[in-house]
Amino acid sequence: MLQHMKAYAWLLVGAVAMTAMSAAVWAQTARYPITVVEPGKGPYTFPAGYQTPWDKIQILVTAKMSPNLFVLHGSEGLDPAHPDASGGRAMALFGVDGVLLVDTENKQVGEKTLAAIRSFTTAPIKVVVNTHIHPDHTGANAFFARQGALIFSQEDLRAEMLRPPPRANGQPAPGPEMAAVPVATYRYNPATSGQPAVTFDMNGETVDFIPMMPSHTAGDTIVRFRNADVIYIEDFYRNFGYPFADQTNGGSIRGMLDAVDLIGKVAGADTTLVPGHGTLIKKKDLMAYRAMLVDILARVTALRNQGKSLKDVLAANLTAPYDKTTQGDTQQSKDRFITEVFDEVKDFPPVVDGKRTMPARP
Repeated sequence: MLQHMKAYAWLLVGAVAMTAMSAAVWAQTARYPITVVEPGKGPYTFPAGYQTPWDKIQILVTAKMSPNLFVLHGSEGLDPAHPDASGGRAMALFGVDGVLLVDTENKQVGEKTLAAIRSFTTAPIKVVVNTHIHPDHTGANAFFARQGALIFSQEDLRAEMLRPPPRANGQPAPGPEMAAVPVATYRYNPATSGQPAVTFDMNGETVDFIPMMPSHTAGDTIVRFRNADVIYIEDFYRNFGYPFADQTNGGSIRGMLDAVDLIGKVAGADTTLVPGHGTLIKKKDLMAYRAMLVDILARVTALRNQGKSLKDVLAANLTAPYDKTTQGDTQQSKDRFITEVFDEVKDFPPVVDGKRTMPARP
């Protein structure tokens, strides 16, 4: 009987060891990133007067970058601002040290974003970092501040939020909800470009907040997860629709070129780059995007130097060589991009206090 018990014990130990070994082997062989939900490809059309049905939009885990670093994004086909997936991507690093959240999604889906996080962790929300000011990335700031998060951002983003530009009709924009305003800030320093301003060691990961030069806006930040070899690159790059530089908030096409070049230095060949919109990419995928920016800048500059008007430049259909390979290439997206380049190639003012005042178009 004793011999049988000893034999059983050894079998049990062996089974446990094999289970542990299998788990270790699985952990070593698991390949990240794992795509859970692909972004939509379109085309999308919305009727006149369409309003986003926020009650129908869901926030989903769309990708897993490591065992404890997940990507969150919204439903496809419901949000005309971002039809491929509503809002901007958010990322959640989670574990015993709490949750570090990159961006907070739109205000209208704050509770749904929290519910998505609660589907994989009960850890408290400790840290939020905003990559830029747009509401699909900062809209739920106040909601997550009430959950106990400390909000980080570039100082220029905080300034943009405290002093929003006027509305399109010239009327003052409403003041910010103070709970939404970042309280821990840092600055971009050209002398230390590409170096982290803030570093967290938490949940087995090293996370760097790297301030960017004015690019998509004046207050951009990229977020690097060193162990996962992932960088969240926000919105200076996109592959759904044409580039958008928020010139009112200090962004520029030239700045986006600088941002692409900086990523070329910071990222490795196998680093996964996570844009705010579109598909996940590698560093090599930035090259075609960069070449398009350089080409369009040169073409618009040549036409403007010939005395061509904005109407003439738009009619030249300069994006035609890129339309077939650019998903979400609506006429609005094309015209916005070309108009920004047209405005930028002449009389382009510097950023002052986080903002750029573009000259009136004749």
